Amino acid sequence: MKRQKKLLFIPLLFMLLLSIIPSIIYANNDKIVYVVPIKNTVEKGLSEFIDRAITEAEENRASAIIFDMNTPGGDVSAAIEIGKRISETDIKTVTYINQDAISAGSYIALNTDEIYMVEGGRIGSSGVIDQQGNAADEKAQSYWLSAMKGAAEKTGRDPIYAMAMADKSIAIPGIKKSGTFLTLTSSEAQEIEYSNGTVKSLDDVLNQLDLQDAKLERLDESFAEKIARFVTNPIIVPILLSIGSLGLIIELYSPGFGLPGIAGISALLLFFYGHLVAGLAGYESLILFVIGILLIILEFFVVGGIAGAIGIVSVIASMFLASGDIAVIGISLVIAIGVSIIASILLVKVFGRKMKFFRKIILTDSTSTENGYVSNQNREDLIGKTGIALTALRPAGVVLVNEERVDVVSEGSFIDKEKNVKVVKVEGSRIVVREILTKDILKEDE
Repeated sequence: MKRQKKLLFIPLLFMLLLSIIPSIIYANNDKIVYVVPIKNTVEKGLSEFIDRAITEAEENRASAIIFDMNTPGGDVSAAIEIGKRISETDIKTVTYINQDAISAGSYIALNTDEIYMVEGGRIGSSGVIDQQGNAADEKAQSYWLSAMKGAAEKTGRDPIYAMAMADKSIAIPGIKKSGTFLTLTSSEAQEIEYSNGTVKSLDDVLNQLDLQDAKLERLDESFAEKIARFVTNPIIVPILLSIGSLGLIIELYSPGFGLPGIAGISALLLFFYGHLVAGLAGYESLILFVIGILLIILEFFVVGGIAGAIGIVSVIASMFLASGDIAVIGISLVIAIGVSIIASILLVKVFGRKMKFFRKIILTDSTSTENGYVSNQNREDLIGKTGIALTALRPAGVVLVNEERVDVVSEGSFIDKEKNVKVVKVEGSRIVVREILTKDILKEDE
């Protein structure tokens, strides 16, 4: 009986081992590496994508996150947000510079634990410029310089090179002269230990990390995130606002509500949608925008002008709330207003349009003689006519001329009631009479 039990136990033990061994093998080999692209311009929409990617990697206990980078730079504030999020994660972070990590890109790369560059790759040239392409003010320069220095220090890199990337005045003997921003090639970066190695491909990076057998999770931006990146680009913002304002301006000069208005509102809605997805705008700004648009539309159907004026102010205020950068939205609005002014001039001067919006708050009807309006009846027909004073003229009074009561003034002297008078002058509404003396009557009779 005992022997039978032993024989039964052996196959059970064998089956248990078979079930455990794959789990052990799987546990040893199931390393996950997330590959996250950072391509083209760095803008605020990118930071939302990077945050999502890192969060997903953390939830799945990834072994490493590799940022596949090729960027000319972009928005400094977006780069700061991305760098902060990278620094917060406990997962190993690596930048694979697949050509360029310029300006904001270099800052993001410096926040990662390791950097690998393709041969001929570049990192640096990180000076801060404003929306017009000019050097930013001293305050912005100082902030960015300290950010570059801090990123290098956090990851154990010599900060002098990071500072030289952002400050023209710093000279490094044998590497950089004063007056230019430092840009390192792949070999130069490796020599000063800013790069952990020069590679040919992503596979080489995985080999360097001893993760060649790891499972790769390549993340791509969702459609909404792509829209957000496009819309939050500092170059696109003024274009969208210009289209929006142009469409609404054309509507103000057109009867009813049609295609230009729809195009304008669509452009503005796209602006808000992108900023909402990017996490820059809250729903309060969208609600304010919708209220503003409804008030503008209401203006086309009711008189007064108040609703339209409040609507325009609401739309502008909502844009400032939605934008993460007051300077960008300010410049964009100036451009949009300029486009609107030019469009208005063309519509009035070239096409002879009239703005129906202002017709509701400004009186456009004129009281001219061409329209049949006469402020006072022209009484020049009374000149030379005679009559009798119904009242004393001191000098104003009433006389009877051709059986008609007429308000008159005397030529200067007092004229008593029931005296004979003659109309000698008409000046607008002023009818002047003179007393007819007895001798004047006798002369007329002769």
